[in-house]
Order: sequence, then structure tokens, then C-alpha cells
Amino acid sequence: MYPKSIQKLIELFSKFPTVGPRTASRFIFYLIKLDQEKFDELLNSITDLRKAIKICSSCFNPFESLDDTKLCPVCRDISRDKILLCIVEKEIDLISIEKTKKYKGLYFILGETINLKKSDKSIKRIEELKQRIENSNFQEIIIAFNPTTEGEATSLYIQRELKPFNIKITRLGRGLPMGGELEYADEETLSSAFEGRK
Repeated sequence: MYPKSIQKLIELFSKFPTVGPRTASRFIFYLIKLDQEKFDELLNSITDLRKAIKICSSCFNPFESLDDTKLCPVCRDISRDKILLCIVEKEIDLISIEKTKKYKGLYFILGETINLKKSDKSIKRIEELKQRIENSNFQEIIIAFNPTTEGEATSLYIQRELKPFNIKITRLGRGLPMGGELEYADEETLSSAFEGRK
């Protein structure tokens, strides 16, 4: 089999989303063939990523900052509509929505969906979400999850958990195909989904 150093990296790369052992091994052999300069550039970029990227204390959006700023550019932007909160599963969904230029409110990245295979159907950040809503003046909560079985289950879970707040809760319109993902939807489809939320 592979030497220990290669096997260890295969195991580590296999933990990346959608990366299995075969793809991971391709990554490793690509790295082995890299000249020293390109290899060092990659290593330095990973190190810089850890130093420069922070997680927003309000919405959990990663952003680049070399000072003590705790809020991402979206949360710091005074022109954003402070009465709207859009809950998304992951960072790439926020980026996809921002590209449409149709939504001007704030965000909250939940970071996961309910895993239907596990007995524990709770979400880690649900308490942070409730606290965020409690400390704000939101008039509408928009749930923007992928139209998948897990996404639907998570949307229903969020609606149930937020019911006591008596705030209008909407979900994206059905411009999105069942089983699709927000990050792969074109800007026009996402725009229609936002306009058709109910």
C-alpha cells in the first residue's frame, strides 16, 4: 500500500466535502509532482488563510481582516435592511444570493442541515440564531435552504423553533427545482425564488 505520509494525507483530504479516497490520492500525487516554489506557495496560502480569515460573530460569515473587527462587511454595512434576516445553510449560499443583488437584508449561516440518518435531529447553532433574533428587530425571517429532503426537514425545524417569536417567516418560492442546490442555481432563478417567497 501507500507509505504512511501519503496514507495520512489521503485520510485528511478524504474528510473534505465530496472528496473520496480516490480523489484524495490524486491530490497527493499532484502535490508530489509540484516544484518546490509552487508547493511553498500553496503552503503559505493555507497559513495565510488561517491568519487572515475570521468568522463573523453575528452571522458566521468568513471574512478577511487583519485587525480586531468582529463583524463581516455585510453585517457592518449600514445600508442593509435591518428588519430582514435570511437563514442559509452554508457560506456559498450567501455568496450565491448576494450575486443576485435582489436581497439587501442580513444573514445567518446555520452551518448544517438535519441529518435524517441520526437520532439527534437538533442543530448546533439554533440557540445562537434565537439569541440573534431576540436581540434584533427583525420583521421577516427568510428561510433559504436547498429544496432537498434534508433542506425541507431543516426548514420545518427552524419554523417550529422560531414560532414563539411571532415574526413573519417565509421560504423561497418554488423557482428552485426539487433536489437542487442554491449554489448551482443561476441568478435569475434565485431572484425569482426570492420574489416568490411566501
